[in-house]
Amino acid sequence: MQPWWLDWTAGLFPVIAVVFILRSFLFEPFKIPSGSMIPTLLVGDFILVNKFAYGIRVPIRGTRYLGWFKPDRGDVIVFVYPEDRDKDFIKRVVGIPGDRIEIRHKILYRNGGKIDEPWAWRTEPEGPAPRDNFGPVTVPEGHVFALGDNRNNSLDSRIMSAVGFIPIENLVGRAEVVFFSVDTSVEAWAFWEWPFAVRWSRLFRSIS
Repeated sequence: MQPWWLDWTAGLFPVIAVVFILRSFLFEPFKIPSGSMIPTLLVGDFILVNKFAYGIRVPIRGTRYLGWFKPDRGDVIVFVYPEDRDKDFIKRVVGIPGDRIEIRHKILYRNGGKIDEPWAWRTEPEGPAPRDNFGPVTVPEGHVFALGDNRNNSLDSRIMSAVGFIPIENLVGRAEVVFFSVDTSVEAWAFWEWPFAVRWSRLFRSIS
């Protein structure tokens, strides 16, 4: 007769295997730590990222297989930050391979045409900001060009020395839904305020 703890431990293996497969290949939760995607995503949002959207990406190696879908304009993507591969960034794709991208006075132009961006949030700092004008540049093959929706507070493809063109190989997946959201200004010890800190209206909100 096997010890009780061995039976109990063996019973956990299928659960652990399922969680590993789901997190590694299908869906992974992320917490939004900064305001670079305001108003689409807020600090304290918890999102689910579809890691299967652009093919299967093998953990550790980062090699992508079965990449039958390509990133499209408007996709909100999570990708590995090239300056620190332990960090993941989230931005919106505005350019795919072959697109000519230019920003003039805060307005995005793609292939010579002005783009309507209902999700973009542009504040008005004193004087022109360095990223109000950019390009033109052409997105190379195998890469995308992505911006934060909060245009005046986002480290994104406009900063060529830090992010620049994002290799499709670096994509973790596509953000699909906000499954939980909490006001991070509420102190953790103030447990009586927890129910009021939850942003109930944002729960299970589709990301688009």
